[in-house]
Amino acid sequence: MAKDIDLLVKNAKTYNEPGSQVFKDSNTIKKIFSQKKSEMEHGEPIKSSIRIRNRRSAQGDRLSAITMALQYESDEEGSVHYDEGESEAESMTSNMDMTNPIFQLYEAVRGARNSQGQLISEPFLQLPSRKDYPDYFHQINQPICLHQIKNKMKNNEYESVEHVDSDLTLMFENAKRYNVPHSSIYKRALKLQHIQQVSPKRKELLQRDDDDGDSMLSSATSDTSSTKRKSHKKNTKKNRMKVLLASVTEAREASTGRRLCDLFMVKPSKKDYPDYYKVILEPMDLRTIEHNIRSDKYMTEDAMVEDMKLMFRNARHYNEEGSQVYNDADILEKIMKDRRKDLGPATDDDDMMSPKLKIRKTNITLKKSKYLTPLQQKLNELYEAVKNFIDKRGRRLSTIFLRLPSRAELPDYYIAIKKPVDMEKIKSHMLANKYQDVDALVEDLVLMFNNACTYNEPESLIYRDALVLHRVLLETRRDLEGGDDGHVPDVPRLIQELIRSLFVSVLGHQDDEGRCYSDSLAEIPAQDPANPEKPRLNFEIIRNNVDRGRYKRLDVFQDHMFEVLEKARRLNRTDSEIFEDAVELQQFFIRIRDELCKNGEILMSPALSYTSKHLHSDVEKEKKEKLPKEFEEDKIKREEEKREAEKREDSGGGSWQSNLQRTYSQDCSFKDSMYHVGDYVYVEPAEPNLQPHIIYIERLWQDDTGEKWLYGCWFYRPNETFHLATRKFLEKEVFKSDYYNKAPVSKILGKCVVMFVKEYFKLHPEGFRAEDVYVCESRYSAKSKSFKKIKMWAMPLSSVRFLPREVPLPVVRVASMFAPKQEEKPPETAEESKMTDVIVDKEREDVPMDMTNGEPGCQYYEQLCYNNQWLKVGDCVYIASHGLVRHRVGRVEKMWMRDGAGYFFGPIFIHPEETEHEPTKMFYKKEVFLSNLEETCPMTCVIGKCVVSSYKDYLSCRPTEVPEENILLCESRYIESEKQMKKFKGLKRFSLSGKVVEDETYYFRKLIVPQKEPSPLLDRKIEELEAKFADMTDEELEDLGDDDGELGDQSLPMLQSSLSSEMDIMPYTPPQSTPKSIKGLSKKEGAKRKINMSGYILFSSEMRAVIKAQHPDFSFGELSRLVGTEWRNLEGTKKAEYEERAAKVAEQQERDRAHHQTSPRAGTPVGALMGVVPPPTPMGMLNPSMTPVNHLKSQNFDCCTVLFILQPAHHGRHHMPLFDCRT
Repeated sequence: MAKDIDLLVKNAKTYNEPGSQVFKDSNTIKKIFSQKKSEMEHGEPIKSSIRIRNRRSAQGDRLSAITMALQYESDEEGSVHYDEGESEAESMTSNMDMTNPIFQLYEAVRGARNSQGQLISEPFLQLPSRKDYPDYFHQINQPICLHQIKNKMKNNEYESVEHVDSDLTLMFENAKRYNVPHSSIYKRALKLQHIQQVSPKRKELLQRDDDDGDSMLSSATSDTSSTKRKSHKKNTKKNRMKVLLASVTEAREASTGRRLCDLFMVKPSKKDYPDYYKVILEPMDLRTIEHNIRSDKYMTEDAMVEDMKLMFRNARHYNEEGSQVYNDADILEKIMKDRRKDLGPATDDDDMMSPKLKIRKTNITLKKSKYLTPLQQKLNELYEAVKNFIDKRGRRLSTIFLRLPSRAELPDYYIAIKKPVDMEKIKSHMLANKYQDVDALVEDLVLMFNNACTYNEPESLIYRDALVLHRVLLETRRDLEGGDDGHVPDVPRLIQELIRSLFVSVLGHQDDEGRCYSDSLAEIPAQDPANPEKPRLNFEIIRNNVDRGRYKRLDVFQDHMFEVLEKARRLNRTDSEIFEDAVELQQFFIRIRDELCKNGEILMSPALSYTSKHLHSDVEKEKKEKLPKEFEEDKIKREEEKREAEKREDSGGGSWQSNLQRTYSQDCSFKDSMYHVGDYVYVEPAEPNLQPHIIYIERLWQDDTGEKWLYGCWFYRPNETFHLATRKFLEKEVFKSDYYNKAPVSKILGKCVVMFVKEYFKLHPEGFRAEDVYVCESRYSAKSKSFKKIKMWAMPLSSVRFLPREVPLPVVRVASMFAPKQEEKPPETAEESKMTDVIVDKEREDVPMDMTNGEPGCQYYEQLCYNNQWLKVGDCVYIASHGLVRHRVGRVEKMWMRDGAGYFFGPIFIHPEETEHEPTKMFYKKEVFLSNLEETCPMTCVIGKCVVSSYKDYLSCRPTEVPEENILLCESRYIESEKQMKKFKGLKRFSLSGKVVEDETYYFRKLIVPQKEPSPLLDRKIEELEAKFADMTDEELEDLGDDDGELGDQSLPMLQSSLSSEMDIMPYTPPQSTPKSIKGLSKKEGAKRKINMSGYILFSSEMRAVIKAQHPDFSFGELSRLVGTEWRNLEGTKKAEYEERAAKVAEQQERDRAHHQTSPRAGTPVGALMGVVPPPTPMGMLNPSMTPVNHLKSQNFDCCTVLFILQPAHHGRHHMPLFDCRT
């Protein structure tokens, strides 16, 4: 027993590394055994040491194998050793200040013990061994243990408690991710994490660390009070983000206690989930969000919330609806939103500034870094191109888009526009590296232009500016990235390459001796004897088709290859070389086909339905049919050979009457050479100028006249056989024939050797020249003129020794002597010359079907040929459409024949130019929309086939037979009644019968990125607006586009009226300044929408000119902000006066609106009728005491009292006076 214990310990220590747990346990076992043995021998118990007793007790708390692997690691991974009696904390005392909050948090986790006094953190001291658990390091991207954290503390790598807290959290998350939830280490991780997160010590340390950070910030500036405010704001914002993050990370399932955020902590492994990073373009996880919060990368709380929402969107996009991850994402997002709602609105630093300070602050410029990434360079170029664009009049069009209006100035803008954005916000996103690609920036800029076009009228200047900048954006993006759809692969070319690779592989397939299996099949006739009417087909014809690109489908190519191979099997015996080679080639074809297509992952084709099992079944069935006939043929053949052999023995002028007349021997001598049975000899040819015959000696004898004879099997050279000129042979190859005959010994010319193919390349006979050594691989039948491979070599040599070759011979095959020279090309048949450009198509047939609710007299079809064009249910076709730019597209859902005419029924797809949409809307190239129209069309209106793919299919695959220009994309339905486009999940799919030929589909190795292009209405609308504004002078255009306040400097025409004391006001908003309909109103209704009169509007109309005179260099937006400030500082009594005046004006508006509704000229301003818009006075109000201007008097129009109402600044609008008049 002692020997076995020693052997056990030795084995454990030999296999395991020093310092590993098994190594330590083996030493412990040996010591315990020695103690027990000593007790038994001496009768005195020996006290075990404290260390051994502790180790023994530790074994009682043995964890799982994975747990033990996580507890200890080999010396290569950096095992830590302590002197006896020294704890880890003591070993760090010399290098670490024990009052340091970082060390105290670390020690709180590392020193935690359970109720039995055992160290809970023991499994986390070291990383698992890479040797024993390599999958741990594949699954865990950032492995970390307490030993590594300790080393970081020693090296002063932790700047704050937050950093060490983050590493501890990462360590526990790694353990929970790798181990199953009910394992011991998982439970320990939960306990330690609970100790880490909820202990008062941690909160105290974190608070102390934050206070330290604040004090450092305070000491860094001279103005202590302002810095404290800044620090307080920063910490308030940061703490809010921490609270939101904690609400997500601490959420648990009520019933099981499961943490909902476990799968969101780190991104999925690229090795385990490679497709995730193809589907999800912007991966995000909680670890990244936590790091961004800690490193102050989030400028606002909204930025952090957007990242959280992105993470949840990614989870829902990648995972199926109803899955655990999908549901967890919904729950966590709701928890985050509820928590944020409980916290209340975030304080905005900008709200505490004065207007002038805010103006200066928001005027940001991107500091050009010395080193910019290629993406940053593209983003900068794109942004600057839009910002700095100046039209031919010298106007910078982007000025109005720099900043959004405030909600106080223009509340209705935020009702109409759900996602407001301006160029400064876009610039801040660029500074924060929020854009992962150019498309993200383009999306925000397009949103900005779309907002302007949504809010403003189509005839306004801001509308036109938005369209022009939209076009500039797209042109710049096209110049930067090109206009192609992510380099769509050339599918027809890829199919040609796949078919060519498959054909070359099959024809080049060789056996172990280097013989091509296809060589024997070269003898198969092109014309099928059983079916003379079928087209000629062999490998040469298939090669010609492949070279000329006639195969567009894999299944057509496979049908031709299989037809040749099956013909070879049918025309030859089951034991023939051709039969066996045909089976081998067909099996090899299927294997290489599946490899090239990756079992349908690259190419999905009906050809893949024929597998090796089908081939095996077909071959067995064929053998069962042919073997009985072949047995009968073999029996008859053996009888004939026996009779022929007897005749040959009796030939030669008399019979060998009896064995007594011959004297047989095993050897004989001739010309000083000894010949034995089993030798190969050269025999003098029967005709001159021929090579010597090669005969294998089977018998030797001497007749009664004294003449010596030999008898044996004759071997033929290639030129002595009947074969096709395309067949190739091994160098020095001969064939064992079925011809046996005698020859006189006196005709022997010398010895030679014929070796079996499996030995020829490795061995050589001793004492023979290389030219006298031949190789044999097959037998040849002169009667059937066929070759058959030899399986067993049954011709042993008696007197020849074989030695291994120093270097094995290379396998070289040479062409037949009958092969044409290389410069000679085989003549092309007439049939082949006709097929030069003909595509070899799949054979199809009309497939009728029964329709339960069909009309009488109609025959319905699943597949039909009409006008030499094959159609099946589910196909899409171009329909001749007169008066449209592009032909509409229809989908065949039913098709039938009636009275010799063909019809189909199905939905209609329309192009973007047939829909109502904003000119800023962008569409994918070749995008169409499923309309509500469903029509019955005659097949005579079909002018071609196309394919309408869903968004997912358009990105990932293509049908192999349809050109790329006929591949269309559809992801939305156009609802005519609502004038809206709504996305749907996918297009309808059809299930067809087996007789219908399915399309082959090629799947891309990498998803393409489709590009969007501008609306077809964009250029047309810009041209219309350019023509409208072309006749305006630069000054008029500047007045129209800048601000109406600048008109206050002009002299005001004096208009008098007997009714001037009664302000008869009717609201009028010029087309270029009126915002369009808010949600729920049509465009027409929105154009007539009144602007609610308010005290602020009246105040603004009076004060704007005054402020403009004081600050002539201020822009319109800056003036609007100052007007707002003055209004806020106005006394309450003054505000009340303005409100009372506004109420009176509003009442008058209502009365006049009711009065003018029946008038055809209602809402038409005098200025518009006369072609003149009167400018306002410096105070924005008409002075009734002024006299009318001369040119107004000459027009025979009555004077009118006009009230100018100035609108506050808003994003994406022109600022023109609102006025009404009464004639």
